[in-house]
Amino acid sequence: MSRRLLALLCVSACLLTACGVLPGTGGPDRRTVTVWLMKDSASQEFLDRFTEDFEDDHPDLDLDIRIQEWTGIGDKVKAALEDEDGTGPDVVEVGNTQVPQYVDGRGLLDLTLESTVKWGGDDWLPGLAEPGKQRYHQYGIPWYAANRVVIYRKDLFEQAGITAPPATRAAWLAATEKLNSDGNQGIYLAGQDWYTLAGFIWDEGGDLATEDGGRWEGALDTPAALRGMDFYRRLQALGAGPVAADEEHPPQAGVFAGGKVAQIVAVPGLARAVVQQNPALEGELGFFPVPGKSAGRPGAVFTGGSDLVVPRNTDVRDGAVAVVAALTGAKWDTDLARTMNYVPNKAKLAKSVAGEEGVEAMAAGAAQGRATPSTPEWAAVEADNPIKDYMTKVLTGADPATEARRAARRITEALTVSF
Repeated sequence: MSRRLLALLCVSACLLTACGVLPGTGGPDRRTVTVWLMKDSASQEFLDRFTEDFEDDHPDLDLDIRIQEWTGIGDKVKAALEDEDGTGPDVVEVGNTQVPQYVDGRGLLDLTLESTVKWGGDDWLPGLAEPGKQRYHQYGIPWYAANRVVIYRKDLFEQAGITAPPATRAAWLAATEKLNSDGNQGIYLAGQDWYTLAGFIWDEGGDLATEDGGRWEGALDTPAALRGMDFYRRLQALGAGPVAADEEHPPQAGVFAGGKVAQIVAVPGLARAVVQQNPALEGELGFFPVPGKSAGRPGAVFTGGSDLVVPRNTDVRDGAVAVVAALTGAKWDTDLARTMNYVPNKAKLAKSVAGEEGVEAMAAGAAQGRATPSTPEWAAVEADNPIKDYMTKVLTGADPATEARRAARRITEALTVSF
């Protein structure tokens, strides 16, 4: 064999193997994208399908998906964002209302350009997108949503002569009053269910807190917020919910399963727990969006769910962005919604969950979804929640305006950052 031919064969072998320039050969140019996702956010079957598809489309990338527990995740994420050794995650799933606390430490990559130019950020559900944004910069990318609906007893509605779910708040009050008879509660609504109250306040044009020039102030004492509290008071009175406890004390699924409650406000998935405790209710539970002030527009609701973020210290920026783009894009976002009974991240994708009554009701409400004030200090408000105290005092006869001013002051104090 000539030296020239031998040289050509050696070069060819290099190109096919060690040099790693051909995609999919497992060469040294392949990079790993580490993704932290929360337990039970996605099924293993979904993750397997996504990983295979993503790696086929990105032959230079390997996915390393690591499942995390919600308990203690805040400190773990903060530590990862501060790490500079390159061993931390490249993509992280976080609760939508958690994003501000991570932005505050300047640990997240700014994804505003991608959101605006490539991902159609203007169409995202506000309750997911707004907490992920700080001063017009998008850091958290909406992934999936879940929110409260009204779960009701079809048989009790029929017995009361109510042939269709109410479409307005006025009709809801009237129907609930009708249901609140013959030993049944029209609705079981705990006195400190402040997430449900927040929806009524938003529906009236109010808020829990407002920002002006970087300073946050409690806003429960505004006329709009007081109207929201008054509606809550009138609705809560049409049942026997405890005025000094929230919806978990006792768990409202157990109360509803007891058979004497016509309605609760909860995420649709709670219906499974109800039926497990009372199998006689199988097929008797229905769902409708929390009604708004006018027909055709559901009421505002608190939107829970998750955003995806990219740590600033990632060493595979383009790979991390590609993972976020794929998971939150229409193909895989709707696949996740169907698989897990979630609401997709855009209202126009809601048709992907058509046919499942509870999820359809949730998706309709999600279009009016909101989130808690987008400030990292909001966690301090929830830790010593003055909203709960305020609600109990109003429901036990105290003057709403006086108690609202006190609660608003406490919120302002909790949101005030001392330097």
